[in-house]
Amino acid sequence: MSHSPDPPATAPTPLDATSLLERYARGERDFRHLHLHRLDLEGKDLRGIDLRHSTLEDSNVAGATLVGANLREARIIRVNFQGANLELANLIGAHLRDSELSQVNLAEAGMRAINLLRSNLTQATLTGANLNEAICDQVNLSQAQITEASLSRVKLLAAILSQANLDRANLTGALMHGADLAGSSLVGALLSGASLEGANLANSDLSRAQMTATNLLNANLAGANLRGTNLSWSSLQGVNLCGAMLYRTKLSWSNLTGADLTNATLLNAKLDYTNLRQTHLSGTVLPDGFTLELGS
Repeated sequence: MSHSPDPPATAPTPLDATSLLERYARGERDFRHLHLHRLDLEGKDLRGIDLRHSTLEDSNVAGATLVGANLREARIIRVNFQGANLELANLIGAHLRDSELSQVNLAEAGMRAINLLRSNLTQATLTGANLNEAICDQVNLSQAQITEASLSRVKLLAAILSQANLDRANLTGALMHGADLAGSSLVGALLSGASLEGANLANSDLSRAQMTATNLLNANLAGANLRGTNLSWSSLQGVNLCGAMLYRTKLSWSNLTGADLTNATLLNAKLDYTNLRQTHLSGTVLPDGFTLELGS
């Protein structure tokens, strides 16, 4: 006995912006596992929307309100989030490579293991956000507010953080080779075990930061404020500390071979077992208050 062939499967109807907004207005919040394409949601209020595991691409959500939205493990491709409010949003494991996130509010957002490669977060707010183990290589975070955020083991290779505020941020074990932190503020930040080889920290404020066992090989710290900073057991070979403030800085057991301390201030600094071989100390104020007039 022959059987009629099964009818071909019908492809799901794409969900456009009008349909999504109508369903949201009726109280629906579950939009998981969808492929959303070319949506214009600029300025819309979509707080609490659930887009877990969905794909959103080539869309505009600039200025939208997404407070408490769930975007866990979502794939975000070529989407404009400029000025959007994502406070308290869940972005754990989300994929936002090459995204426009300037001036976005991500305060207290969950962003562990997020991928933000090459994204633009200029002037973004990430106060209290969790970015542990996030991939943020080549990200632009200039002038961003990242105070008290958790960035343990984050990857920020060649990232731009100039004039960013990272006060009291946790960057323990962060990988930040070649990052630009010129003029940034890291007052009281935790950087123990972090690697900032070749990073630019010129004129940054690292006062009272915890930086034990930190790798600063060939980094630029010219004019930096390291007042009361703990840099014990750290690698500082070839570092530029010209004109830096190192008042009461702890440098015990650290390696400053070939470092440039010209015109730096080391008053009351701790230098127990510090390696100062081949360092440049012309005009340097030493821990006892004396100044060396000739290089050594």
